[in-house]
Amino acid sequence: MQFTTATLLALLGVVSAQKVHVVSVGSTNGSLIFSPENIKADVGDLLQFQFRAGNHSVVQSNFDNPCSPISEHTNQTGIFSGYQPVAASQAAGTIPTYTVRVTAANPLWFYCSQGRHCQNGMVLVVNENTAANATRSLANFKQIASQQTANTAPLSPIGGSAGNGTVDNGSGSGSGSGSGSGSPTSSAPADSTSTGSPATSTSAIPVAGASLVSFSSSAGLVGLVAALFML
Repeated sequence: MQFTTATLLALLGVVSAQKVHVVSVGSTNGSLIFSPENIKADVGDLLQFQFRAGNHSVVQSNFDNPCSPISEHTNQTGIFSGYQPVAASQAAGTIPTYTVRVTAANPLWFYCSQGRHCQNGMVLVVNENTAANATRSLANFKQIASQQTANTAPLSPIGGSAGNGTVDNGSGSGSGSGSGSGSPTSSAPADSTSTGSPATSTSAIPVAGASLVSFSSSAGLVGLVAALFML
């Protein structure tokens, strides 16, 4: 199989254009935070959630219904990372990660469904757009979240549409993909517990209308380009 120089340069251009925005989930001092919590991302960028301490999750909501899965209020499935027990992963020498590809520029809202973390401000926005609507700010999202009586999550980790994103499992991420239905009140393991067996492989979850395989690092695609060049 032959590949022209132009083809290889085009593939390398895809690598250089893609950004990976790293988001720390929780912190070693016990703070209930996503850091950073307000991100600007271009279409095609990746959001890599790195779970740093405790036992947290990432769930997609919409602005009007924080602390509740977006699937409960719209026809979107949304995303759910599952609960990531950091201590168990550290014992295995890994950091749990969960990666989302951004495929549109509209705002995306996320929260942690552990305990009352959402009500306590553990929320995140991607592409906040107060120029279009000044009331739909991260500060107002936190205020609405603080008034919620429940913090809920899907039944199981979800690989699928994140409103306008697709999901990959990162190296050392929580257990596989599933289709969550319903939104029970969170019964997650407490922060102090470490349950579950984090996966150690990197895989992509197939999504209708999306590429079966995506790369979360430049090295992955560069390696593929090199392999193709050798054919």
